[in-house]
Amino acid sequence: MNPWLFAAIVAVVVIAVVIKRMIGEPVNARDLFVAPAILTGIGVLSLVKMTDLTGTDLTWVITGAVLGAALGALRGATVQLVDRGGVLWQRYTGRTFLAVIGTLAITAGFSVLAVKMGMHENARPVQLSIGVSFLGESLIVGRRGMASGIPFAPARTR
Repeated sequence: MNPWLFAAIVAVVVIAVVIKRMIGEPVNARDLFVAPAILTGIGVLSLVKMTDLTGTDLTWVITGAVLGAALGALRGATVQLVDRGGVLWQRYTGRTFLAVIGTLAITAGFSVLAVKMGMHENARPVQLSIGVSFLGESLIVGRRGMASGIPFAPARTR
């Protein structure tokens, strides 16, 4: 698949998720974890397929993944969780968007530093970065949801 087309598809999915979460949506485990896991898996698969990765590249990728998950967790701490109709709902808040802006600035700075320190520019899959960030967010939202005692919404049947 054309890399630009794939990037466009990923961008559309991320934008759709953000819009849904701005409006508010029920929290269910499948929606919370499947998309981040798939994106993370695609990113890891992209890394495995790369033939010219160096130890420096892997060090920066792993460090970037840990940073991304931590920043996602920070973002997850800002998500509003409420009981609506007897099930858990989530909604992005103004603080969530401030966290997003901060996350983008930090990850951009990290990327520039990584390249200046010897990482190949193409050695960090975008899908991995987005996936681990949403995974960090999902872990915190899931933990907070479980601690609230409000039941998760049932998975939707399609």
